[in-house]
Amino acid sequence: MAVRPIIIYGEKALHRRALEVTEFDADLRSLIEDMHETQDAAHGVGLAAPQIGVSLRLFTYEFENDDGVPPRGVVVNPRLTLSKVSQALPDPDEEAEGCLSAPGLSFPLKRADFARIEGFDGHGNPLSFEATGWFARVMQHETDHLDGLLYVDKLANKWDRRWKKAKKQAGWGVPGKSWLPGVDPDPFGH
Repeated sequence: MAVRPIIIYGEKALHRRALEVTEFDADLRSLIEDMHETQDAAHGVGLAAPQIGVSLRLFTYEFENDDGVPPRGVVVNPRLTLSKVSQALPDPDEEAEGCLSAPGLSFPLKRADFARIEGFDGHGNPLSFEATGWFARVMQHETDHLDGLLYVDKLANKWDRRWKKAKKQAGWGVPGKSWLPGVDPDPFGH
């Protein structure tokens, strides 16, 4: 097991659709272990494979929930069915997200309050569960990564302008930027 560098907004792997997982083998399970270790070192609630430069459709998560779902897991080749997303402006105090690939920043974003998730575990066994509230938000955030989207790509105008200014100040938006959890300073101050 190893902590892997997390790539930052601008790296190509973050901005394209990841490939379906077709082999549920020891290499996949080793990748999942590395992802959990990286996520733990980064104090994240989720980590998608593209965030460590691997273009495969899987993510790990660790999130206590009231939905009866184990708080730590992996979803391979996820398919989500969502409830409607409110058209109201997001509440900056209640709906601010962060992302390990846009480290240290957070912006509000509207998400569906309910998600039905179908996919597979790391051994190829089918899984299906429902997520509500913030747990549903985590599932949507990580699945977006697999489709080449980051939450900052979906921000409303006011927040989009703030994001673009912050991105420019940080020098992001170009390949070659990353940070190593547990070694580099924690951008979220954990």
